[in-house]
Amino acid sequence: MDVVPFNVFQMGAGSTIEDFSVVNNGVGNVLIGNHCHLGLGSVVIGPVTLGNNIIIAQHVVMSGLNHVYDDVEMPIRHQPTVTKPIVLEDDCWIGANVTIVAGVTVGRHSVVAGGSVVTRDVQPFTVVGGNPARVLRRYDETTRQWVAASADKPAAPVAIPAQ
Repeated sequence: MDVVPFNVFQMGAGSTIEDFSVVNNGVGNVLIGNHCHLGLGSVVIGPVTLGNNIIIAQHVVMSGLNHVYDDVEMPIRHQPTVTKPIVLEDDCWIGANVTIVAGVTVGRHSVVAGGSVVTRDVQPFTVVGGNPARVLRRYDETTRQWVAASADKPAAPVAIPAQ
């Protein structure tokens, strides 16, 4: 834990952070909801907000921090940093080895497949995967079925390997 007193760190009831993970609120608040699981060796650098009932597998990186590289005359390490919040809404499942970049919101009941790099917002009730992550399927509330992103027919059941 790399938690400082001048920014907020909050962890809800029933939430767990597994060994070898890093949580850093030095540049922005880290808020973890109730019944969340942060898997082995994951990294969370604020500002990050996790809703409730979120499963985050091992080796996931979420960093609301970025380094600016505007002035080629100045060493990169001396250039400023900027932050943009990351938000995971309720009931998300983030697979192993995923990277979620600054400024991204993952909508409720969404799944990010293992190994993905999420560079833009994910709508609620959506499964994304790849680098960069793209929509694989969405839940159609009118038909109450999962629909493949490239077809109008029902998608195969979501089969994501267990952690």
